[in-house]
Amino acid sequence: MAGPAPAKLTPVRLWHWRRNPLRRHSDVVEGWIVLAVWMFAILAALSAGAMAAQAVGRSIEVHAVSAVLTDAAARTPADTGGYDGGRVWAAVRWTDADGSVHTGQAKVFPGAPAGTHVTVWATRGDRVVSAPVTGAAATLEAATAGALVAPAAGAAVWGVGRVVRGRLIRRRMAEWDAEWRRVGPRWGNLSGGRG
Repeated sequence: MAGPAPAKLTPVRLWHWRRNPLRRHSDVVEGWIVLAVWMFAILAALSAGAMAAQAVGRSIEVHAVSAVLTDAAARTPADTGGYDGGRVWAAVRWTDADGSVHTGQAKVFPGAPAGTHVTVWATRGDRVVSAPVTGAAATLEAATAGALVAPAAGAAVWGVGRVVRGRLIRRRMAEWDAEWRRVGPRWGNLSGGRG
């Protein structure tokens, strides 16, 4: 014959703040820590995501400069499978608004003679880069960066909170253990020796 079915335990929500005779000060502290950790995790995720999106947006910021080919471009492009539109690398030179001269490598059409004017894209540090993404693609890149960084930042804060909460739980268990060692021997005496 089977015994009675085990009782199903149902979690009690917000028990850290409810009044009950078993609640200790550490329970209340734990409740506030859990609430603070969730709030900080959400704030950290939102902040980190926004900062990552802004950083990617700033890194996409490049400006067009008019450059001159310093050498004639090669006549035959390398076989790249059509990815770069048949263009070849060539040395270019340009002058900034402040008069400083810069050089770099840019993709140009094959066979372009030295002295040909071309438009290249440069970063704030005057490094030649490929043409920037614009419009929806730029927004998508920035949003993707934010979406990837946000959960990581939130998880980091949540992990720290989990460690703190674990220490509180161990401390509470040690307190209960100490109290049980003090009360446990008297417990058997209270039942009148019945076992």
